[in-house]
Amino acid sequence: MALFLFNKPFQVMCQFSPHPARKTLADYIDVPGVYPAGRLDADSEGLVLLTDDGKLQHRISHPDSKQPKTYIAQVEGEPDGTTLDRLSGPLDLGDFVTQRSKVSEIEAPDWLWERDPPIRHRANKPTHWLAITLAEGKNRQVRRMTAAVGLPTLRLVRIAIGPFSLATHPVWPGELREVSPSELS
Repeated sequence: MALFLFNKPFQVMCQFSPHPARKTLADYIDVPGVYPAGRLDADSEGLVLLTDDGKLQHRISHPDSKQPKTYIAQVEGEPDGTTLDRLSGPLDLGDFVTQRSKVSEIEAPDWLWERDPPIRHRANKPTHWLAITLAEGKNRQVRRMTAAVGLPTLRLVRIAIGPFSLATHPVWPGELREVSPSELS
């Protein structure tokens, strides 16, 4: 049983099969038989776990496993206490209501790599950073949550899944690192 951490770059598809216009995991990973345990959309960056074990893949990615996932989001606008409370949920997104999440405003991370292409800068539109930890992880959920409270996401980076974090297990964009599956609680 193998388990790998991969830092998915911006605009890379979280799949091994070819894509007509974008790079995929196959452009970065040459380990046969591994598959992502969960996905990140092309516009998001950061931590993806890959494994060759179907049961472990299910345990990591299935909502019943409750592996917390932490994201940092650069949002357009200025969050206040009421907005952060709404984001913490439950929040009705129309087709589903989110579970409660942990949300806080943070300083711009000084350790974060530059994105290519960079985020647009508009002097009349301030941006702020949020840390958001979810127990679930539905399609484009963080982006939909921040948009629902009037804070569109400009940049989204997943920094942790369960016990694995880019802070404790540093992996740069496009890099792969093997870890022990026993670290997954």
